[in-house]
Amino acid sequence: MSTEDAQPLKGGALWLAAVVLATANFIAVLDMTIANVSVPSISGSLGISSSQGTWVITSYSVAEAIVVPLTGWLAGRFGAVRVFTTAMGLFGVFSAFCGLSGSLAMLIMGRVAQGLSGGVLMPLSQMLLMRIFPKDKAPAAMALWAMTTLVAPILGPILGGWLCDTYAWPTIFFINVPIALACAPIAWRMLRRYETALARVPIDVVGLALLVVFVGSLQLMLDLGKEHDWFESAEITALAVVAVIGFAAFLIWELTERHPIVDLRVFRHRGFTTAVITIALGFGCVFGMNVLTPLWLQSYMGYTATWAGLATAWSGVLAVAAAPAAGQLIAKTDPRRLIFFGLMWLGLVTAWRTFSTTDMTYWQIAHPLILMGIGLPFFFVPVTAIALGSVEEREMASAAGLQNFLRTLSGAVATSVVQTAWEDKTNIMHAELVGDIDRTGDAAASLAASGMSPDAIRSVLDNLLTGQSVMLATNQIMWTVAALCCFAAFFIWLAPRPARAVSLAQAGH
Repeated sequence: MSTEDAQPLKGGALWLAAVVLATANFIAVLDMTIANVSVPSISGSLGISSSQGTWVITSYSVAEAIVVPLTGWLAGRFGAVRVFTTAMGLFGVFSAFCGLSGSLAMLIMGRVAQGLSGGVLMPLSQMLLMRIFPKDKAPAAMALWAMTTLVAPILGPILGGWLCDTYAWPTIFFINVPIALACAPIAWRMLRRYETALARVPIDVVGLALLVVFVGSLQLMLDLGKEHDWFESAEITALAVVAVIGFAAFLIWELTERHPIVDLRVFRHRGFTTAVITIALGFGCVFGMNVLTPLWLQSYMGYTATWAGLATAWSGVLAVAAAPAAGQLIAKTDPRRLIFFGLMWLGLVTAWRTFSTTDMTYWQIAHPLILMGIGLPFFFVPVTAIALGSVEEREMASAAGLQNFLRTLSGAVATSVVQTAWEDKTNIMHAELVGDIDRTGDAAASLAASGMSPDAIRSVLDNLLTGQSVMLATNQIMWTVAALCCFAAFFIWLAPRPARAVSLAQAGH
């Protein structure tokens, strides 16, 4: 039976398959951030420096970034279901390998293999969800996938920090093992009737090599740039040059190759191109805020990693609650209106956050984060529907892979840009404010009267100045993010008006 003839699943079987697919996407996205707060524990356990420990994060992100755009080619050559279930099983095996690692080299090898297997889980879980759901329930499928994509990176640092504090760093990898190894055979048994037709095309070796070179160089530049002072470093400059030349060569080769490893021709669809650019802008804004908020809370507000994560996680509460409504409205209204509302809502709530102060309570910090969750599904669910609903059926796997690649890349770019801009703006504000602090000398006199030494007084005043500088820098970045959200809201109107209600089911069949 071909995939076109296979009937959608029903009842309990449908939702069991949906949970399996959503879980695969969740653990793949979760592992992008779960090790972020665990680097000190890993470094101490393996006897390595903190800078060496960051390769635990970098190795996964580089491997994942390389394999995501290859999803269409892999699905065409070996079958989407076969690739998905194999990758799911391997993800569990390599997660165990990471947890059992006794050296940095072994751990990095495991993380690379884990990233290569996890990278295809994201786009294929999305594509297969759309294939197994009946037409009337397809928006619910996309809402389910979208929420796992948005919530997983938020929960990653919280879960990683708690597991490291409560148990030990290997547990952040071991938790994947039973999930992946249980889901793989279930997925094969339930989904093999939806296997896609195979296309025995030659392997585009040149395209694959250029992809590895340009994506690997770009990801390494983004991950290591801040640590090496960006383009003041010859190493970072060289990576940037290689990335630019590699990208240009890759673009030329893939557009002229008869059997490209990545089908860039999907960008001929204006709806797809506009939608993925909107996804990149919107997701970059959300990811940047999710990176900045816990950094600010932990570094200058006295929060532990766990409490900072719990404050950030509030943005997922109303997102989950609003997702079904967003999914149902896609078929009833122009999805561009939903996207516009979602992004404008995110922009307005972010603008509210620009009035933050250093004496805010936990709930004063949490309130805008809670409200932000309302806008997330109204942005992410319909924009994904437009992207995948704008391409032909045979292009679905390639489109899903490229969409996820640009989303992942936007998160990496946002992380690097936000962290660098935050430090630079903090230093600028510190320099501007240093002349205004305690001009009359009353504060210093009061501290001296309490018995503090001159060095202690200078330390107290400098800490006060730094805290205010950080707060002002944080608010300025929030203004920039708010403006970008509003720009993305207007940008989506460049997509053509759907001739009919966007049907996720038809996009997937």
